[in-house]
Formats: sequence, C-alpha cells, structure tokens
Amino acid sequence: MAGYLRGLAARAGSRLGARVVGVYAGGSVGLGGFDRRRSDLDVAIVVDGSLDARHKDALVAALRHEAFACPARGLELVVYRREAAVSNDVAAGFELNLNSGRGLRWRLDAAPDVADLHWFAIDRSILRQHGLAIVGPPAREVFGDISRDRLLPLVAAAVRWHLDGAAATGDAILNACRALRFGIEGVWSSKVDAGRWALRHVPGPSVVAAALDARSGAPSPPRGEANELVRFVLDELERAH
Repeated sequence: MAGYLRGLAARAGSRLGARVVGVYAGGSVGLGGFDRRRSDLDVAIVVDGSLDARHKDALVAALRHEAFACPARGLELVVYRREAAVSNDVAAGFELNLNSGRGLRWRLDAAPDVADLHWFAIDRSILRQHGLAIVGPPAREVFGDISRDRLLPLVAAAVRWHLDGAAATGDAILNACRALRFGIEGVWSSKVDAGRWALRHVPGPSVVAAALDARSGAPSPPRGEANELVRFVLDELERAH
C-alpha cells in the first residue's frame, strides 16, 4: 500500500508539478482500520490554485484504476485548492472528485452534487485529525479545524443517508457508531474501534457486536435491528445540534 501511495504522489507531481502542496491518505488508512478486501483508499491532493480542464484530464488519466491499479477496493480521490482545504467552512469546495477501482462504480465530478455535500467536510475533518502525509507538510497544517457544531448537521445527514438508501446493515451500523462517537467526544475513529466503543454507549449492543462479527464473515445483522440502531444514533445527533 505504501508503494502505491508513493507512486500516486509521484504521478500527481509529474502532472501538476510544483503546484502540489501535499498528498494525504485519510479514511481507513489514516484511522488505522484499513482492510485490503473491503476498504476504499481515500486520498486527498492539495494544490495551489484552481485546476483547468487540461490538468484535471491529465490527473484522471494517470490515476484511474485502468492506468494505475489500486490494490484496495477502489480509489476515492479528491483534489482541493489550498484555500479550500485550510478553510473551516463546511462547503464541499473540491476541484475534482474521482472514484475508480475494481469494487467501485466509476465517478468523476468537477463540481459538487447537492446530494453529497456532507461527505467532503467530514473527510477533511478526518484528514486534519488522522491524515497521513505522503508528501508535503503534516495534515494538521493543511486542513482547517472545522468546529464540531458546524459538522454535526453534516454528520447527521451522513447517517440519514443510510436510512434513505435502505442500506442500514453491518457497515452502516459501524458508520453510525463512528458518527455517534464524534458527536459525543469530537474524535474520529475507525469503524471497528467505533463499534467497540459503542458496545458501552448504545442500547441493545448485540446488534453492534453482530456488525463487528460480520466483518469476519458472520451473517449481517437483521435489517430491522440495524435500522433501529441507526435511527437511535440519528436522534442523538439531531438532539445534539
């Protein structure tokens, strides 16, 4: 994985030159919960100034899975201007959003979709707390400190997304646990660590235990119980803000 990340940073540098401020691994890599079988690889590239279409096309051509195979389930790459990365605003603010890989649906955005606005500020918050610099200064010097109060409505929206999509099964439960821990303690953790934390903080912890077991091949928790846990977390987050 380290070799892939160094190669990605080198490819970005060859296309964008000195405009690259830094390249950072976030998500499960930064949080210490990476699983090659099931995890996406979340990477943020921070650049000086806006990218024109030529530079965006060159970056996509160099980093898409078909050109540079991602060893994880897929690559989720976001490019930010330095000013957007360091801002404490919750706007999505990206230059480019690319999903590509053996287990991901292809996606390429040059502007935010209103249905997805909550993910990017959350990702930047995780990067500030836990991002690993592949090249460039430490993540805490590059990504802004978005306040908990500003983030909570977005965290609630991310939890609600699972219910709206009828997707509240194993990973949705653990994502909800991570959201609840952030809501209570203001810290981000891996799905597994959040699930273990939630065993002591949610009613009916057996559904959380089942979600943790499902990561090792056990059956997923029943959808009804999963939805109940996710609704509990959503209620707690909405009360908090």
